[in-house]
Amino acid sequence: MDQFQNLMLHLGETTGFDNLTWQMLAMWVVVGVLLYLAVAKNFEPLLLVPIAFGALLANLPTEGIMEGLGGTGPKEDGTFGLFYYFYQGIHLELFPPIIFLGVGALTDFGPLIANPRMLILGAAAQFGVFATLIGATMLGYTIQESAAIGIIGGADGPTSIFLANKLAPELLAPIAVAAYSYMALVPILQPPIMRALTTQAERKIRMKSLRKVSKLEKLLFAVIVMMSCILLVPTASPLLFMLFLGNFLRECGVVERLSKAAQNEIINIVTIFLGVSVGITMSGEYFLNFRTLGILGLGVVAFGAATGAGVLMAKGMNLVSKQKINPLIGSAGVSAVPMAARVSQVEGAKADPGNFLLMHAMGPNVAGVIGTALVAGYFMAALGS
Repeated sequence: MDQFQNLMLHLGETTGFDNLTWQMLAMWVVVGVLLYLAVAKNFEPLLLVPIAFGALLANLPTEGIMEGLGGTGPKEDGTFGLFYYFYQGIHLELFPPIIFLGVGALTDFGPLIANPRMLILGAAAQFGVFATLIGATMLGYTIQESAAIGIIGGADGPTSIFLANKLAPELLAPIAVAAYSYMALVPILQPPIMRALTTQAERKIRMKSLRKVSKLEKLLFAVIVMMSCILLVPTASPLLFMLFLGNFLRECGVVERLSKAAQNEIINIVTIFLGVSVGITMSGEYFLNFRTLGILGLGVVAFGAATGAGVLMAKGMNLVSKQKINPLIGSAGVSAVPMAARVSQVEGAKADPGNFLLMHAMGPNVAGVIGTALVAGYFMAALGS
């Protein structure tokens, strides 16, 4: 009988119930919200599902897989837990450039080549980055932390992770979650801003069809722009090189196997590990405080300012341009490819069902990806140790 009692007592001691905290329980609710957005609303499910599962694991009393993370030491035998090694993909800056390889392979740069002035709209969207940097600094964040927070305005998850790992690794989790959450919420966050800053007549503007871009133009664009950007901001070279390499694989027509691998298997595998690695940093004890939660609020400001700046720049360009721009495509200057461009199309179709803005919006969308990478590279060069 005593042995049975000891066995039951030992069983109770080996469970994790005694180690649960209110922070863990609160984070379960956050996980539920992320899974709801991903599954029920189909908002960036490829990223939100692995992030949510990683966050759930981080808020369970685990053993043998999380050692080495969050300041914890190794196991008794000197080794680390499984997810310590997964996380090295972020720490060693492997995952974000590989994601950029896939983005380049998936994206047609033709609309930007056909209408180069869309670069201005991509640049205008970076206003949200700098505005948030100033605001975060005024709220007490360091200049390095403020720069990492501000890049959320670019709506580019890999770039946000890449920069946060360089300048503010302690804030990586909330920055990454904010960036990917607002990317997922593009169809909700952008339309009210777009409608508030435009008139019905502006939303009905029809743009001239884009010219056909040749294969040679696309190949030269990838090489020349990559070289120019890296010469301008060398610190952004890991992201820019992989972005344009992926696009060259797509357009050259002689490496279809590599192009399809970059578009499918490679980016899909890395997306799983990236999402889980971000999620496992979302420990409730660390995540639930005013400092990290403030980043979520600043992220909304950054994203809204970037969206508004793109729309207003398009309106300003119309004052001096004979060929009018539908201001709705200015919102696509953020880097959420291709979701932001799709939102421009949807909003334009609401005003005029026969108006097709998607390909026009892809121009500033691609420009936004390049612009955000350049801004991140500048921050790394100016503020990195």
